[in-house]
Amino acid sequence: MLAAPRLHDEPMSGLADRSLLRSFAYVGGRWVAARSGESLPVIDPATGAEIGRVANLSASESRAAVDAADAAFPEWAAMLPQARSALLRRWFKLMREAREDLALILTCEQGKPLSESLGEIDYAASFLEFYAEEAKRPNIESVTSHLPGAEMELWREPVGVAALITPWNFPSAMLTRKTAAALAAGCTVVAHPSAETPFSALALAELAERAGLPAGVFNVVTGEAPVIVAPWTEDTRVRALSFTGSTEIGKLLYRQSADTVKRLVLELGGHAPFLVFAEADLDRAVDEAVKAKFATTGQDCLGANRFLVERPVYDEFCARFAERVKALTLGPGIEDRDLGPLMNAKAVAKQEEQVADATRRGAKLLTGGRTSPLGPLFYEPTVLVDVPEDALIFNEETFGPVAAIAPFETEEEAVARANDTEYGLVAYVHSQDPRRIYRLSRALQFGMVAVNRTKVTGAPIPFGGMKQSGVAREGARHGLEAFTDIKYVCRDWA
Repeated sequence: MLAAPRLHDEPMSGLADRSLLRSFAYVGGRWVAARSGESLPVIDPATGAEIGRVANLSASESRAAVDAADAAFPEWAAMLPQARSALLRRWFKLMREAREDLALILTCEQGKPLSESLGEIDYAASFLEFYAEEAKRPNIESVTSHLPGAEMELWREPVGVAALITPWNFPSAMLTRKTAAALAAGCTVVAHPSAETPFSALALAELAERAGLPAGVFNVVTGEAPVIVAPWTEDTRVRALSFTGSTEIGKLLYRQSADTVKRLVLELGGHAPFLVFAEADLDRAVDEAVKAKFATTGQDCLGANRFLVERPVYDEFCARFAERVKALTLGPGIEDRDLGPLMNAKAVAKQEEQVADATRRGAKLLTGGRTSPLGPLFYEPTVLVDVPEDALIFNEETFGPVAAIAPFETEEEAVARANDTEYGLVAYVHSQDPRRIYRLSRALQFGMVAVNRTKVTGAPIPFGGMKQSGVAREGARHGLEAFTDIKYVCRDWA
């Protein structure tokens, strides 16, 4: 069993392998401090205590990381796919062996319960395993010729240097999901982890070095996002950019990348509806609703934001759901309660604003609705019912542990309300009517539809959304597309 560190003394004292805790950036196969000597603090959101500090690199040092990745690209791209596969598999094996240490690092800097962190490490490692296999797949496709005497082929070739920008809510999984695909395709990588959760990325860089990845193939550049990322959007050598985060920042990166016409993968915000119909298995619907709302303390783009329940079962669903939520436990992640702290004060303020707005407009508060005595970043799991359509919480992403519920009368109304958003990442449906399930699966304008369950993600599936929830897909074979160009060869032997 993983030993819990002391909360106010040495947060990482439970690490079995302390060399995984790195404070320098990883560039060109070397661990580097900022030339200025500057560093950024990393704070445990459960306690407010400083875990440690990481190098705060400058724009010129960020460009140097691109230099390293660009220099490493020709040799990495020319490497036999089987050799790239073997390195990714070795990295996967090292991640699995270090899973408890990696989970502890994640929990201390991000705050999520330890069991969720262990689950994230397993999920993160699965992308290395999956793309280790995809790296070996044939990348030449023949085309039936329409020209006499000509032979035709399509080749997939790596685009070059890929810039990867990862968020604080899934700091390990988002890095491996992007990196494994880029490396399998033959690209080299410059990665910028969130300044709030950099230790997880640096631990993965340590394992990548142990796995034998050549110098410059995988670089982790720590510092402040505007300083680190701006040189990448301007650099023509950076051919692809992948970002997971808010729609607002995604739009900014979209604009900044236009002049260099980069390949973009943007995994942005969500505003997921959770639809419950009268014929649904109510026990299952309640169980899955708790999972869909409160995993990662609600700080998940896949989190259910709008619960719409058909009128005949509305009151029963609300009562049973509220009772389940009241039983959820709140505490520091290392105590492995049901929910941990929110990431920062801004996140808490958003919960407070949305709850106040909804109740002012007539919503009823069944449980929660306030911060906990545990600390300023602990917000109680909250249930609002009879939430009006014009409430803020029904019109913007919550990213926290507040569930908003409203009734509907007809299927047509439910679909219209579910689709009434510029977001389109995931929708949840609970029904036992096969015809209704088919109609809804077609009608809902979301990149992913989960029917009678919550967990749908994994390495083999293409993760992504419609509308302003993003561009392109991650995972599956589709995750390689942004990192490759198609070259068409038309050949005549005469």
